[in-house]
Amino acid sequence: MGQVSWGEVRRRFTDHFGFRRFRPGQARAVQAAIEGRDTLVLMPTGSGKSLCFQLPALALPGTTVVVSPLIALMKDQADSLRERGVEVAVVNSTLKVGEERRKVEEIRAGRKEFVYTTPERLADPAFRELLKTQEKIDLFVVDEAHCVSQWGHDFRPEYLGLGAAIEELGRPPVLALTATATAEVVEDILRQLRIPDAEVVHTGFDRPNLSLTVESFAAEPARRARLARLLAEAEGTGIVYTATVKAVGELTEFLQEEGLAVAPYHGRLKATDRAENQDRFMNDELKAMVATNAFGLGIDKADIRFVIHHQLPSTIEAYYQEFGRAGRDGRPARCTLLYRPDDKALRRFFQAGRYPKAEDLVNAHHALKRLAEAPPTLADLRAISPLGPSRLRVVLALFRDRGVVREDLEGRFHLLQPDLDPDDLARVGRNYQDRGEADRLRLQRMIEYAELRSCRWAYLLDYFGDESAAAACGRCALNGSGPSG
Repeated sequence: MGQVSWGEVRRRFTDHFGFRRFRPGQARAVQAAIEGRDTLVLMPTGSGKSLCFQLPALALPGTTVVVSPLIALMKDQADSLRERGVEVAVVNSTLKVGEERRKVEEIRAGRKEFVYTTPERLADPAFRELLKTQEKIDLFVVDEAHCVSQWGHDFRPEYLGLGAAIEELGRPPVLALTATATAEVVEDILRQLRIPDAEVVHTGFDRPNLSLTVESFAAEPARRARLARLLAEAEGTGIVYTATVKAVGELTEFLQEEGLAVAPYHGRLKATDRAENQDRFMNDELKAMVATNAFGLGIDKADIRFVIHHQLPSTIEAYYQEFGRAGRDGRPARCTLLYRPDDKALRRFFQAGRYPKAEDLVNAHHALKRLAEAPPTLADLRAISPLGPSRLRVVLALFRDRGVVREDLEGRFHLLQPDLDPDDLARVGRNYQDRGEADRLRLQRMIEYAELRSCRWAYLLDYFGDESAAAACGRCALNGSGPSG
């Protein structure tokens, strides 16, 4: 194990984290990282994935780079490490100019054990140059690694550059982590991160303490009435997930009128309101948080007793990740989907606008040609492009991946293929069409789950390729309508 003994690792495990016993898969993942082997960790939500990289990072000499798309989760993990006396820098879009300048100088001085950042920031050539000033990068961590796969349920184009960034930083050992990945997604993660021989630590997807139920409704008033009854009868605290910000507001108002202590949570709430509502939830002052999927990421509350989905989730992966926030203390918890067939239309509407169309690629390419003499920044392109900022970033990430543009250290985009015509650009964008089809198939599998007449756990485990799938688990509803668990 080189410079680090297992005894030293165990000492830090007890002294820094206060644990005596590893959870399944943790020791194997930690040992692989200590020995410098690339590793992909698949563990359910709440099973201790963060320890798999924090423990070896503390034991190894050097700086650990952690890439995550979840700013709230970064903050929670960084605060927890600082409480233990660990030097941590978090570099993301929330920093003011002065704060960012100070963080950069601290990193340059080599004073940070951990550098947490986003894939968007790592795509910045100047930030990669900063990381290259570190004496040693002991570990490169990719959290939510399914985002790197074009076949994953939450693909992020910014993740496409991670493989090249790892090479540029001197090829440190890679530790990638996710709670949800099919065999196809696992293969794609290993390919995209350029770690084909990585050890895969997989603890399985079954959560024996969680019971699964689906109830079907023809009309919205009946579904809302059932939700109110479920909350009134439920023990403990839980989460009610819904698909839109509008639905969060409407359901919160309805449930409060029914005399239930609930609060809203979504990305458009003021930060102070989100923080206040989260504190009330953590202090058990609420029966439930009514939320979009923006809530729950990084929430360290092990005793959530129920998760209710008031509308159809987008994919099996997203559903598994969200209901998996229940029962992390190992005690029984209930996971209920309240389903209306009309939900399918909403999900298909969301899918229709997710990926760039051929005309978006043409528009972005035209803007790059117009500004080619003085290579533009993202801000320059936004000023003349009809594309929205997020859509433009997606297209530029695709262009970078396909060699259409090169981004320099100043964040300027150099057009390398100015002569592409609309047919050429349509071919460049064809993989988005393939992803759209994959999304439609994933939604169909989610609909199948909602309308299932057999064991739901067996269906989920089979979906993820988990060989522990059984004919019937005995702890989920075997029909699509009854409220019994």
